[in-house]
Amino acid sequence: MATLTTTSGNIIADNQNSTSAGKNGPLLLQDYQLLEKLAHQNRERIPERTVHAKGSGAFGELVITEDISKYTKASVLQKGEKTKMLIRFSTVAGEAGAADAERDVRGFAMKFYTKEGNWDLVGNNTPIFFLRDPIKFPDFIHTQKRDPRTHLRSNEAAWDFWTLCPETLHQVTILMSDRGIPASYRNMHGFGSHTYSLINVKNERFWVKFHFKTRQGIKNLTNEEAAKIIGQNRESNQEDLYNSIEKGDFPIWDFKIQIMPEAEAKTCGFNPFDLTKVWSHKDYPLIDVGYFILNKNPENYFNEIEQAAFSPSNIVPGIGVSPDKMLQARIFSYPDAQRYRVGTHYAQLEVNRPINKVETYTVGGTMNNGMYKVESKKYYEPNSFGGPAEDRSYLEPDIEIEGVAQKFSYDDTDYYSQPRDLFNLMNDSQKQALFNNIADHIHGVNNEILNRALMHFEKISPDYAKGVREALNAK
Repeated sequence: MATLTTTSGNIIADNQNSTSAGKNGPLLLQDYQLLEKLAHQNRERIPERTVHAKGSGAFGELVITEDISKYTKASVLQKGEKTKMLIRFSTVAGEAGAADAERDVRGFAMKFYTKEGNWDLVGNNTPIFFLRDPIKFPDFIHTQKRDPRTHLRSNEAAWDFWTLCPETLHQVTILMSDRGIPASYRNMHGFGSHTYSLINVKNERFWVKFHFKTRQGIKNLTNEEAAKIIGQNRESNQEDLYNSIEKGDFPIWDFKIQIMPEAEAKTCGFNPFDLTKVWSHKDYPLIDVGYFILNKNPENYFNEIEQAAFSPSNIVPGIGVSPDKMLQARIFSYPDAQRYRVGTHYAQLEVNRPINKVETYTVGGTMNNGMYKVESKKYYEPNSFGGPAEDRSYLEPDIEIEGVAQKFSYDDTDYYSQPRDLFNLMNDSQKQALFNNIADHIHGVNNEILNRALMHFEKISPDYAKGVREALNAK
């Protein structure tokens, strides 16, 4: 077997785990292979997004109805606050011309134009993801895209990767369940998915999960229903969202959070920064925050949706990140993708422009349309001429990290209990839909990969494996 190397021929010792300070992160910038894989992925295709290429969007308003000031000082999250927002829904794997009603995770990206700068929350319609280490992400996306030789999508590649990386099983179970094809963007929940942090006026930190619950009710499609819709309308979700807003039937989502005190991350019995795992609602119940409503369609889709640039690096005082390794990588990867896809000064475009004044020394490069003013002698920092300067009062509280840098694998190899919990929550009809959907998707995959998948299903539940076997035999 050949030894994996970088593009410069350097041997790669570990391509499964990012380099972090301690087992739970954060990640280190010295991990060249991680940065190289993410940066290369962002430049693989022109001009559409590498992932989430097919999307729909609308503008609206976030309204905070409850007092959560004991958790955060962020002005956008104070009771009574109303904030203009943009949301972009999307499929993940398909190209810009893909059909809306395909079985896929749905993107749920939000931009809030706050008084303290833009706050972007980039999530999905699922509370988890396939992976917990970003060094695997470019390879995972390769399995969802086209085989570079045949230029065809490959279910075999998808199942090969999923069965070799069993941390994917929780998300795979959701994707193959009856939740895998939402009937519309209006009829699905949204999640921040990652663990973030909230910081209050006392400089106390809380870990947080963001949830958005649709008031329109959950509605999904079967494979047969989706196939019929695709045959008639490849833009079914775009049409539904646009028309509902045009006729005044404005969709609404309730905004809720889960909260964990900072110190509890060490004693809670699981890694709260693992993106493949949910937090128990029993231990960390949902807390009401407010709601958002979508009430305005874009006037120019290209300008306002296609050129919209989201990044979890856009945060405001009182909201922060966490040692979630996938989140840490996306802080780099998303703005890097925008610089390549849209252009150096993508933030100057109207849809991405904050409502507060921008004070920056980052003025060079293409697309500078004059928004960033440069006064005489005030073009570097620090300077002696009264240019904008840092304000250390906005520093976040210290975060404790472990002191050994290494390619850490996860101690937690329990890939099965949360998928088992999800499976046990399903009724007989939902389980049968899961079996049939997996059988449809995995049919024709080679026996080695098929048997590996059945082995994993058996570990989740014997009934899970039995149901898939029977569905395969019926084909």
